[in-house]
Amino acid sequence: MIVGVGIDVVDVARFLATLERAPRLVEKLFTPAERDVPPSSLAARFAAKEAIAKALGAPGDLQWHDATVHRVTGGPPLVEIVGTVAARAAELGVDRFHLSLSHDAGIASAIAVAERD
Repeated sequence: MIVGVGIDVVDVARFLATLERAPRLVEKLFTPAERDVPPSSLAARFAAKEAIAKALGAPGDLQWHDATVHRVTGGPPLVEIVGTVAARAAELGVDRFHLSLSHDAGIASAIAVAERD
């Protein structure tokens, strides 16, 4: 059963300009496992974290580092959750996420579907 769906889009140039002005923001938003990707992929991961939060009802207490988006060669991205994100997912009975990321024409986007049995 689908519990929630979230979507987010990010203007890549604007996102990168923000990171240039505040370079420590990368450490605040992304786990070490997420940081070694091209800039457009960072923007897509930011969109993914926003989409995951929306799929969980967008509670304001979720921590950025409590969701990690992993690359999977030949497959869809994998979402690893801990802490505040895992607690909210458990509260809603969510036991898996489906995630789709894209970046093209200066826009990064993500769709997250939160599901439970």
